[in-house]
Amino acid sequence: MTSKRFKKAVEGVDANKSYTVEEAVKLIKARATAKFDETIELSLNLGVDPKHADQMVRGVCSLPSGTGRKLRVAVFAKGAKADEAKKAGADLVGADELAAEVAAGKIDFDRCIATPDMMGVVGRLGKVLGPRNLMPNPKVGTVTMDVTKAVNDAKGGAVEFRVEKAGIVQAGVGKASFSEDAIVANVKAFVDSVMKAKPSGAKGNYMKKISISSTMGPGVKIALASVGAGGAAA
Repeated sequence: MTSKRFKKAVEGVDANKSYTVEEAVKLIKARATAKFDETIELSLNLGVDPKHADQMVRGVCSLPSGTGRKLRVAVFAKGAKADEAKKAGADLVGADELAAEVAAGKIDFDRCIATPDMMGVVGRLGKVLGPRNLMPNPKVGTVTMDVTKAVNDAKGGAVEFRVEKAGIVQAGVGKASFSEDAIVANVKAFVDSVMKAKPSGAKGNYMKKISISSTMGPGVKIALASVGAGGAAA
């Protein structure tokens, strides 16, 4: 059953129209009326089939306005690199003892970083970290010797993305309390990152549709050209 609040939120939104990113953000912010600070969510429909290795889309984007979330960051490191991670502000730092906690199901973090020498230990946690999209990966900068940068990026607004089975990439790109300009900047940065991650096997239209919503609000279509994704053919 549709709530009165949602029915009111849908009013004034044309489901068949694609709005400029600025118009879409204005509509979404005005309708984010929940009692909590709703997350602004972006959904990108891509012309790829991730079952094929050469059509996998994956990467990381540093949102210029941040995410609005306070992420807990875990770092697998030893010695001087462990000290560096603690100094950078990592919430959890460890090696074998941290791996034992994770293996036991204690996962009290939102982002996981590892130095290359720790991947032998972290690799054994794939069945636990993988399904939660927490497995460190060099392609997105979470397997690195530069743990200071990795921790700062994670804390400062870096968002990892990975295409789902249906060819969809989804991400939170801010909070309803952000200014319109801040959300627009984040949306454009995220779309640009996904565009740059276009795989070699993508054929035809790569970016097919973009929509934006708040946690409790309706979805609004964004015109591809307004975010620099128009005519995104192979």
